[in-house]
Amino acid sequence: MFNIADYFNIPPYSIANAKKRELFLEVMAHLHEIHYEGSLEYRRIIDATWNPVNSNMEIEDYPMLPVRLFKEYDLMSLDEEQIIKTMTSSGTSGQRVSKIFLDKYTAINQTKVLTKILSSFLGTKRLPMLVADTKAVLKNRNIHSARGAGIIGFSMLGYDLTYALNEDMSLNEHALFSFIEKHGDGPVLIFGFTFMIWQYFLEALKKHPRLNLNNGIMIHGGGWKKLLDQEVDNPTFKRIVFERIGVPKVYNYYGMVEQTGSIYMECEKGYLHASIYSDIIVRSHKNFASLKYQNRGLIQLISMLPTSYPGHSILTEDIGEILGEDDCGCGRLGKYFIVHGRVKNAEIRGCSDTFS
Repeated sequence: MFNIADYFNIPPYSIANAKKRELFLEVMAHLHEIHYEGSLEYRRIIDATWNPVNSNMEIEDYPMLPVRLFKEYDLMSLDEEQIIKTMTSSGTSGQRVSKIFLDKYTAINQTKVLTKILSSFLGTKRLPMLVADTKAVLKNRNIHSARGAGIIGFSMLGYDLTYALNEDMSLNEHALFSFIEKHGDGPVLIFGFTFMIWQYFLEALKKHPRLNLNNGIMIHGGGWKKLLDQEVDNPTFKRIVFERIGVPKVYNYYGMVEQTGSIYMECEKGYLHASIYSDIIVRSHKNFASLKYQNRGLIQLISMLPTSYPGHSILTEDIGEILGEDDCGCGRLGKYFIVHGRVKNAEIRGCSDTFS
């Protein structure tokens, strides 16, 4: 029987193709059974739209849920009294938000896996942490937005947590420059959501002399749609970060609140990577058939973490392309890919597309 704890002491990018495929066949069968038995809504959806699951199925044949269903239904695979936390996506004003229900077991595993993935990039030593956001986003500790959840999750790798923005999203100059005076000569971790960093942090720093966080590491994700609308791509973002705050190491990540914890980090070569805790399939937007590598299609994300809700296999509204597996120049095993954007006419969604 699959047990996620068996994989907590394994490097997160260390399992090659054949062994990982065998692992995820077990994962998919295990999680499908949990959710089919535990969630009436999931069972009804599967019975109405999918062929019965059997032991001869490939990973690509297992059911997946469109991500928008998490906006329409309260999907959970446990009794309500077991829920300790509800996560929500951060849509634009008036939009429905996804609601993700966590029990203690799932929440702990999300934190452990996020820490394992990030530690493989940052090391195990905690760093002074600057957050390009406002502390106000954490007001309700029982109902977390994706922004708040991201801050809490990433803060496990930091100390002396400092928020660079005031509640009205203006630059908190006193907090920022106090942090730099205290920690600026050493390695620091800077975290934020991509659009928030660009719009409220980097933009505000235009009137200041260049900061010298030359030993800093920035991790950011989410909110790319608005930046691409402004013709700001990943290389441009990294260039402006370096020009204004001197940070040489900037890592983008891809993930969503529906699969918190099992994020896809950008490597030194500029590609996103699936860890041993997750997998990716790219499907045709015409018939949902799985596509060979180096073809664009809809991204399906698979995670071994969700047990309290049926979020283990999700069809996103993002367009991506798997470039290869086990042969990235960075040396990490697993599939590596790029995201090309969102399906036309899909809702703006994600961690940080809006501030309201």
